[in-house]
Amino acid sequence: MINEQIRDREVRVVSASGEQLGIMSSREAMKLAQEAELDLVKIAPKAQPPVCKIIDYGKFKYEQTRKEKEAKKKQKTVEIKEVRMSPNIDTNDLNTKINNAKKFLEKGNKVKVTLRFRGREMAHVQQSRHILDDFAETLKDIASIEKAPKLEGRNMSMVLTVKR
Repeated sequence: MINEQIRDREVRVVSASGEQLGIMSSREAMKLAQEAELDLVKIAPKAQPPVCKIIDYGKFKYEQTRKEKEAKKKQKTVEIKEVRMSPNIDTNDLNTKINNAKKFLEKGNKVKVTLRFRGREMAHVQQSRHILDDFAETLKDIASIEKAPKLEGRNMSMVLTVKR
């Protein structure tokens, strides 16, 4: 809230240089801000009494957006990449899927390994679990299991993450 939007009876006022001006009525604070040709901005509305600062509002908003952009640059997004297989996968195909997962992990992403069951394959779910176990075993030097293999409907999936 800025200037006339501030409806509190008493506010703690901080000057543009950062020194405490004390607790006063919001009208007095507005007069001080107008004399300095600046805005009265409420920066801590939850405090008792609320804290207001006498600053240039346009400059304040600009600084805030710049800080947010800077913080956004520094954070890294982690994607979940998916590798899908069927229970009757051949060895060479499995190795190709493992290599793909290895590439995803090296880039810093998580990998969701999904085993899809169709039709009569649902009768042999427990015998197919070893495929996911072998997958994790092969990648154990660079990846750790974040979420263990679990059957969800017609899919059995697990999540691998990069070892730290």
